[in-house]
Amino acid sequence: MAARTVAVVLAGGVGERMGAGRPKQLMEVGGRPILAHAIGAFDAHPGIDEVVVVMASGHLRDAAAIAAPFRKTAAVIEGGDTRTASTVAALRVLDGRPDDVRVLFHDAARPFVDAPVIDRVLDALDGCEAVAVGVPSPDTIVVVEGGVVVSMPPRETLSRFQTPQGFRLGTIRKAYELALADPALRATDDCGIVHRYLPDVPIRVVAGSERNLKVTQPLDAVVAEHLATEVNP
Repeated sequence: MAARTVAVVLAGGVGERMGAGRPKQLMEVGGRPILAHAIGAFDAHPGIDEVVVVMASGHLRDAAAIAAPFRKTAAVIEGGDTRTASTVAALRVLDGRPDDVRVLFHDAARPFVDAPVIDRVLDALDGCEAVAVGVPSPDTIVVVEGGVVVSMPPRETLSRFQTPQGFRLGTIRKAYELALADPALRATDDCGIVHRYLPDVPIRVVAGSERNLKVTQPLDAVVAEHLATEVNP
């Protein structure tokens, strides 16, 4: 029997940079909450068995109402104060599941993840334990210290990470066990945790999509509204 696949939609942020006074995941684009777009992408994918939604504190009822129509919704839980804490909350829900379960962690603020991106993550997980989604950087990226450029990595070696990021459950669970024992823990995504605490585990990078944008700033919401009209004219 094939291992089950769980999509975790991380909606724990409060969207301070949006200045909207409420979590950006609850904002509407194209007539639907951003969170609904994100859940719907995984609910509709045949390779996903269940969806777990992790929501910001104080907004659990709103998230549960949005998630209720989707048949693969398995749980809607409260997240933590950080991305790391929200992932840990999801891992607790999956406690006791076999190590070979496939888990995809996705930012709820990326409403337009599509089936081909999800396909590529799932296909890569057939042969590895950790998968990232990336797109080439169109910009020159430099390392700056004290207001001075100290290095300029070749652009062709750089990738901008998106989500979902996929893992075998045993791998991401072990990485977080080690991370939580580190008082200097600092991380912005789950592949970063694996890279730092399980350095011998290769992280495969598959192609993302420019449409898979993250709604972070007010201008992103304008772009997202335009993309929503293309998806649902």
